[in-house]
Amino acid sequence: MGRQHWKKIWVGSAGNMVEWFDWFVYASFATYFAGAFFPSGDSTAQLMNTAGIFAVGFFMRPVGGWLLGRVGDRKGRKAALTLTVTLMSASAILIAVAPTYAVAGYGGAFVLLVARLLQGLSVGGEYAASATYLTEASDPGNRGFASSFQYVSMTAGQILGLGLQIVLQRTMSDSALHGYGWRIPFVVGALGAAVIFYLRRSMLETEVYEEDDSHAAERGTLRALWQHRREAFLVIALTMGGTVAYYTYTTYLTKYLSNSAGLSKQTATLVSFTALIVFAAVQPLAGRLSDRIGRRPLLITFAVGSTVLTVPVLTLLKHANGYWPALGLSLLALLVVTGYTSINACVKAELFPTGIRALGVALPYAVANALFGGTAEYVALWFKNAGIESGFFWYVAGCAAVSLVVYLAMRETKDLDLARVKAAQGSGESSLTTAS
Repeated sequence: MGRQHWKKIWVGSAGNMVEWFDWFVYASFATYFAGAFFPSGDSTAQLMNTAGIFAVGFFMRPVGGWLLGRVGDRKGRKAALTLTVTLMSASAILIAVAPTYAVAGYGGAFVLLVARLLQGLSVGGEYAASATYLTEASDPGNRGFASSFQYVSMTAGQILGLGLQIVLQRTMSDSALHGYGWRIPFVVGALGAAVIFYLRRSMLETEVYEEDDSHAAERGTLRALWQHRREAFLVIALTMGGTVAYYTYTTYLTKYLSNSAGLSKQTATLVSFTALIVFAAVQPLAGRLSDRIGRRPLLITFAVGSTVLTVPVLTLLKHANGYWPALGLSLLALLVVTGYTSINACVKAELFPTGIRALGVALPYAVANALFGGTAEYVALWFKNAGIESGFFWYVAGCAAVSLVVYLAMRETKDLDLARVKAAQGSGESSLTTAS
């Protein structure tokens, strides 16, 4: 791949890193700033109020998927990518400067709520905008490889957020972190978003989008998406198993190792940190493999592996007595999940014609992520509180089994000409038809 292609990959995916950094640090630093925005007293109530505002972001993601997917199809991929990073920068700045309860009463909590609304809109649109851009800007034989960097950058954002938290915890006192230190990661996030905004202003629009001759009035509309409703429902179904597994072994893993396996928080954090680094590194390898053998073999491998291995892996993780056993099991699970994460972006983009591609990826994905990915941790804790934690293991395996049925039935998308997807669907060929 030439220098120009690498630049497209970097500019197209780097925003994910900033988006997920900001998304992650809100959750991880909530224990430090919860008391700043709500009356003193019950710390649990403070955390619940903060968590409630965090949940608002997930509800806004489908709205962001619809709004920014529409922008991407009507105004271009560049316009959507620039807008998403602008919204994220604004949200980070708002949190960084939000007044405390002592200064402005509930005014600070209101600023926090507005910031989370903006974050939800931004994250809801960023995934589809970057997935569409990376898929369209790549050579046909490199689409899987290029789109794999979406999860590289997403995971990098979590790694950077986790790393910054470790650094601040070791260099600042607990009182300083509660007082003002929690604002630091949001300042960092805002600066990072400003850099990405500058880079994206000079990026080129994709040739596939510029050459598209679909009717302008129909681009990015829900009416046009309804004409491809089968593909939209396919996106929801193929996302279901993957997003539950991804959230289980990334954002929930540290809590699970600490609360259920009994590992120290330091050990659990180190396991997650190391596992995520390896996970990010293998994404391009799997993406490249899909360019050679196809998308379906990797998706099927993920679904079979998750259906069969989830219960034993999570059961063994619960009894892991140290860093190395926990790391080995976590890596096994994440390597299986790689079959989904490395290529899901390009698979979804390859299902839709150019005029509805951004919205077609954005809205169904955001809905699936809100229903299954965003609720994974809540479902896990519900089962744990009910005294049947193993029920969550079966829930994750069941979601993967549903997606497996879809992977077995869907057609191969590796060799599709993105400019001719509309014609293929117009001829009556279904995306659920298995390729010969």
